[in-house]
Amino acid sequence: MKYIELLKNIKDPIFSIQDLKLMGYKIIPSQFSSYSKKGQIIKLKNGLYLIADKKNSAIKENMAFKMYEPSYISLEWALHYYGLIPEMVYNITSISTKATRKFKNYFGLFIYRKIKKMLFWGYKKEEKNKQVYLIAEPEKALLDYIYFNLSKIKNDVDIEELRLNPMIIKKLDFKKLKEYAKLFKNKKINKIVTKICLH
Repeated sequence: MKYIELLKNIKDPIFSIQDLKLMGYKIIPSQFSSYSKKGQIIKLKNGLYLIADKKNSAIKENMAFKMYEPSYISLEWALHYYGLIPEMVYNITSISTKATRKFKNYFGLFIYRKIKKMLFWGYKKEEKNKQVYLIAEPEKALLDYIYFNLSKIKNDVDIEELRLNPMIIKKLDFKKLKEYAKLFKNKKINKIVTKICLH
């Protein structure tokens, strides 16, 4: 497959080898290695690439979504996105029902944490630059973070050290937060959520 042909037929900045096979193209691995060395395509992970000329319009959230499915963005990245924590977050953190994984490429580190299928909910579809991704609702992002850091949260001081923005906390849907918390079936999570709501 010639590079010019690739550019003409790929509408999305991100494409997979499987996409091309489904389009009826014969894939020669050495060609893609050559395109990558020339800087014409960027490898996101094995079998998944991005057209280099479109890298400025490609968004990391969409990359995270496509690199490991099913997954939705949550934890630190989502908490910062909603203004719940003050720290800058450079690595996208996502939740998946598949094994915990990390992928490092030109755009940075993409982290995926495994969660039980029964807890894989509470996310919404977002679109930016015509690129789709899934992100946790603010209430679920907070609960996911508590869930994965439960062993570190032992008392009120530990809750304070989460440095949650009180102004944003007040804007959360407390009814939804408490209902979501119950679905985790963990008394400690319920207690932490109650204390956060009282702050």
